[in-house]
Amino acid sequence: MGKRKIYKIGVIPGDGVGPEIMSAGLEVLKAAATRFDFELDLIKYDFGGNRYLKTGETIPDSAIEEFKKLDSIYLGAIGHPDVKPGILEKGILLKIRFDLDQYINLRPVKLYPGVWTPLKDKGPEHIDYVVVRENTEGAYCGIGGFFKKGTQDEVATQLDISTRKGVERCVRYAFELARRRNKNKTVTCVDKANVLTFSGDLWRRTCIDVNRDYPDIKLDYAFVDATCMWMIKNPEWFDVIVTNNLFGDIITDLAAITQGGLGVAAGGNINPEGVSMFEPIHGSAPKYTGKNVICPIATIAAGGMMLDTLGETAAAECIEKAICKSLSEKHIKSLEAGKMGMGTSEVGKLIARFVSEI
Repeated sequence: MGKRKIYKIGVIPGDGVGPEIMSAGLEVLKAAATRFDFELDLIKYDFGGNRYLKTGETIPDSAIEEFKKLDSIYLGAIGHPDVKPGILEKGILLKIRFDLDQYINLRPVKLYPGVWTPLKDKGPEHIDYVVVRENTEGAYCGIGGFFKKGTQDEVATQLDISTRKGVERCVRYAFELARRRNKNKTVTCVDKANVLTFSGDLWRRTCIDVNRDYPDIKLDYAFVDATCMWMIKNPEWFDVIVTNNLFGDIITDLAAITQGGLGVAAGGNINPEGVSMFEPIHGSAPKYTGKNVICPIATIAAGGMMLDTLGETAAAECIEKAICKSLSEKHIKSLEAGKMGMGTSEVGKLIARFVSEI
């Protein structure tokens, strides 16, 4: 018998419904750990709105150094109604992504069986693709500023930065993923190269160069506006989409609605050579705080993504099957807050039980 693996996981429940969905997610992770014979060393952090309001601190550099010694980070939700928008997002989420060089934002777009989609005549066999979003460059670098602020002559600049290194490692990840998925074996580069000619040209040339190393993968292109149209009309066309930070942020919210809503959409902020962070893509939903009505499936699915990235593939697949069972058999009536037919904690217990039994 080999030595039992122990994974050191940083847990950030965060704000609003974060602690509730995190509790459900951890229940499922613990069930998976018991069944698949590994251990979770959970280290809880209180970063979020309440701490910021008390101390004026988002995340200190010392915490980032601690994070670098973890195996992964599991995040609930960040956002507080009493904190000005942007402070927590930049001070916590973007700081973690940038300081830990989590250069891939991975967003599986998968319609689970039994889940309603607003797309007419589309089912789980049509909506099953992945968006690979560059996560540390682009318009989110924070490079820019004001000139003559507050006057009639005010100028604001926000630079969209793309580097060859940043684009190439993101594109290469997308090609590797298309090969691993072994579905349509297609990478679609999404850009706006007809207008944003410089960054678009860099992305396209890089895709062509990388494609030479993956002759088994087809390379396709789509403008971002057309992509939004095809995601609604023909989502089955897509296998792996690779795109920049801003476009990826926008199209993945559209994609989330096609897969049943934000309550089921999970995401990973990945550094393939370092520490990654996994989270639901929805916000903190302060109006539902403490009511035990929010859907935790996105958080549970994010936990499954985390295990897959850590190499616990069987456990990740088991969580996926447990989610599918809970939805396809209508144990969970709806993904909308308050309409699930059971509470947040009960969903966690149900899926944890299925993980133990399947």
